[in-house]
Amino acid sequence: MSTDKKNIIIVGGSYGGISSAHHILKHTVPQLPDKTTYQVILVSPSTEVVNRPACPRALISDDMFPQDKLFVSIPKSFSQYPSENFLFLHGTATNLDHTNRQITISLATNETNTLTYHALILATGASTPSPLLGLTKDTTFLRQSWTALRQALPHTKTILIAGGGPAGVETAGELSEHLNGRSSSPSTAKVRITLVTSGPRLLPQLRPSLAARAQSLLSKLGVTVLTNTRVVSIDPPAAGAADTHLTVPTTVTLDDGRTITADLYIPATGTTPNTGFLDASLLNADDKRVETNPSTLRVDRTGARVYAIGDCSTYARPAVHNIVAAVPVLGANVRRDLLIACGKDESTVGGDKIFKEDMREGQLVPIGKSKGVGALMGYKIPGFVVWLMKGRDYWMWMVGGIWSGKQWA
Repeated sequence: MSTDKKNIIIVGGSYGGISSAHHILKHTVPQLPDKTTYQVILVSPSTEVVNRPACPRALISDDMFPQDKLFVSIPKSFSQYPSENFLFLHGTATNLDHTNRQITISLATNETNTLTYHALILATGASTPSPLLGLTKDTTFLRQSWTALRQALPHTKTILIAGGGPAGVETAGELSEHLNGRSSSPSTAKVRITLVTSGPRLLPQLRPSLAARAQSLLSKLGVTVLTNTRVVSIDPPAAGAADTHLTVPTTVTLDDGRTITADLYIPATGTTPNTGFLDASLLNADDKRVETNPSTLRVDRTGARVYAIGDCSTYARPAVHNIVAAVPVLGANVRRDLLIACGKDESTVGGDKIFKEDMREGQLVPIGKSKGVGALMGYKIPGFVVWLMKGRDYWMWMVGGIWSGKQWA
């Protein structure tokens, strides 16, 4: 694909990528000289975006959420902008040549495109180990995974979930309330659900008293929690992860030598950043996220006008609220760099906008449809506020404005 446009390429079609694209189209492109020469190209392996935090409840039934709000068309969300300034590419980035400022995209049509970029934003996010809990491929595959689970649930007597973070806790709570009712206990539960975490407690980002409260609420829904317990191996090895092994009976070996056989195994043990197409020199050696300047969101090792945001980046802890706070900073610094590239004097465009992560305790974790634990800005908040803000509909009230761009108006 050859073009005489100055391409602002954004790789990733979720919170970071969609928000950045809207912000740049609304606030950056209109302020550039010769604005018709700039094209924002958004690349995503899915034509739809999904509200990922809702997956622990959405996986149970289509009746849990309005499907047109849970899944939203990306091209339709961007039809409000001039076609000369925006292009959506349904595909996956396979290689970045940051020396020659080119990125290769494998399109859904099986064609390959190599594009030259004027500016580049990496917002490829991270993949969940379970295809039930996020977009490991696209929304079609996510729906197929949920269908397979729903067909298996009526015949399921035992479920083992690995991971003591929000995804594991929320999934255990939602499934147990759905299968065992709102009042149960591990000894009387119709379906035995076990949640295993390698840490000394659940929810390590929250204070110990909130973690203990979460464990108590899960127990009242019939969930058995095993702390300080690591999964050593699973048989079959692809259980819970590969689509062909999503709902197979699984033997799980724990680090204390015990084995548990479960009808369903759901791995909820963190995420893996989608950075495999990037040169290792650009990545943090420990977690493979893109080494990003935490103040400016620039990827300093790649040359001019390359940025990273969201779960693929080291700029902050992976969290939607960190993305929302960082987007205006990213947008302002992209605008500044593009104006300087046009020949504007640095003194006339102002200095960098600076991002500072809010390091205070902050996490909301619904447990079933009416309870939850959480803290905001360092303060513990009551369970009914967790329900009001997140547990009611898992942010559905908020994300519509992000997908449509109204959040960035």
